[in-house]
Amino acid sequence: MIVKTILPRALERLSVIEEGAPVSEAASLMSKPHTDLIDVCDHGDMVGVLTKTHIVGQIGRCMGSGCTARVDSIMTRDVTYCRVDGVLLEVWSVMRERGVQRVPIPDEARRPLGIIYAGEALQALLSESEDEDELLRDYISGVGYR
Repeated sequence: MIVKTILPRALERLSVIEEGAPVSEAASLMSKPHTDLIDVCDHGDMVGVLTKTHIVGQIGRCMGSGCTARVDSIMTRDVTYCRVDGVLLEVWSVMRERGVQRVPIPDEARRPLGIIYAGEALQALLSESEDEDELLRDYISGVGYR
């Protein structure tokens, strides 16, 4: 199974912010349901990611509404990501190895396309495995071959 098969769901979770935006704007985006990772862009190209941990850490250092920090000052620049044509099992393995729960999907030009969640990737892989098991059982029992 390739990443493209779960792209429609990954697109639903896509949240993007420009690198020069204030952290308060990112916090506002993060307050939306199922927004746990934001792709940070420079004129549409992904240059990093931002998580709730980044935002909470920055807010802890700021004093009230006077916080003027920019997203690019707290984001992660070295991003684990996957491609649309990547093998989902390999993506899930990398996520597990690196301990990440969410991975962005950029296109070849580094424009964000979506966000994959580890649980979603695992669920898709299990579903695929169940389908293969059913086909194998049908083959062995001769269903459809009479």
